[in-house]
Amino acid sequence: MSVELPDSPAPTRLELDRTAGVTLEWADGTILTFGLEEMRMNCPCAECRGLREQNEPVWPRPRSPQPLEAITAELVGGWGLTITWNDGHATGIFPWGLFRAWRQ
Repeated sequence: MSVELPDSPAPTRLELDRTAGVTLEWADGTILTFGLEEMRMNCPCAECRGLREQNEPVWPRPRSPQPLEAITAELVGGWGLTITWNDGHATGIFPWGLFRAWRQ
């Protein structure tokens, strides 16, 4: 199954609160905020997609640290964001269009 994401330029502002979430602002004035748990449970990587397809929890898993925290966040080229989580997960790349699609 293929998911078509809307084209989206990079946000003009990105703010990470390592214990709460991410706020993104685009040039058109759109401001979107995403909680860490929402992002972690909807991680778009292959491993997390596979867990969701098997109706397994993505987070929390057995022995997951609580509360969830973002250790680092890095830009991936001009098209997305990757986060390293305190549960050790770090393979998901969140394209800018995915954030916009979540709130449409």
